[in-house]
Amino acid sequence: MRLFLDTASLDEIKEAVSWNIVDGVTTNPSLIKKAVLSLRDADVRIDMESYIKKILAQVGRMCPVSLEVAGLTASEMTEQGTILYEKFNQVAGNVVIKIPVCTLRRNGEGRTFDGLTAVQALSDEKIPVDATLIFTPEQALLAAKAGAEYVSLFAGRVDDRIRTQAGVSFRKEEYFPADGMSGCSSPDEVLTDYGLVSGVDLVERTVSIFDQYEIECEVIAASIRNAIQAREMAEAGADIVTMPFDILKTMIEHPGTAAGIEAFTSDLVDEYLDLFTSGDSLHDQ
Repeated sequence: MRLFLDTASLDEIKEAVSWNIVDGVTTNPSLIKKAVLSLRDADVRIDMESYIKKILAQVGRMCPVSLEVAGLTASEMTEQGTILYEKFNQVAGNVVIKIPVCTLRRNGEGRTFDGLTAVQALSDEKIPVDATLIFTPEQALLAAKAGAEYVSLFAGRVDDRIRTQAGVSFRKEEYFPADGMSGCSSPDEVLTDYGLVSGVDLVERTVSIFDQYEIECEVIAASIRNAIQAREMAEAGADIVTMPFDILKTMIEHPGTAAGIEAFTSDLVDEYLDLFTSGDSLHDQ
């Protein structure tokens, strides 16, 4: 399983890349805007195009970086995806174009299949596509059939939807059970969203479908809320898990490890530490 960093902060990317455990980066216009405005607030003069090029160069070749289109129609998304790819892929050869799987809005505006049309058009031009905003295995299946190289499953938001629809108050970072939760009025009934009991369930079912039909499309588990959920995505068979920087850091932390370090350092004596000094005394013997 590969790990992607979900950020546009160049400082976070630099640090994470230095650990040699990050395999790619996912961005979106909101993350890029936030990062650039933060620099401008600190009196750093930089334009968005230059900043994106810095991200691509920092992540490096063979490590995909997703850049998202702004349009909502098939023609707009296809044109913008082509522009982004031609403008930026020359930096490090690692650009992936992010396309929403469906641009139909809740008020009924938009065209249902424009996202898939753009996915197919870009794929036909050998431009790698990450179909995003996916909430069901059937959406993922359609995106893969249209030619997407990656499908981003919004696992954490599935959990959020289930809790919200049940009227449960929660903090976004709180753990949600992989096997679902029961409603207060019906303790024996597991709550669902479009037949899914959790974001982990979404990933597991999508992976199962892709494996069954030998579909060559990588599953990205996105909107990760905590380290435990990242672990469960690995168990569910996700090809890639993308997460914010702070969650990536918590994956390495544990109270037992910290306690062990404290015990280890307290037991060190000067005689043992002397073993790490220059070996000149040994050569003299």
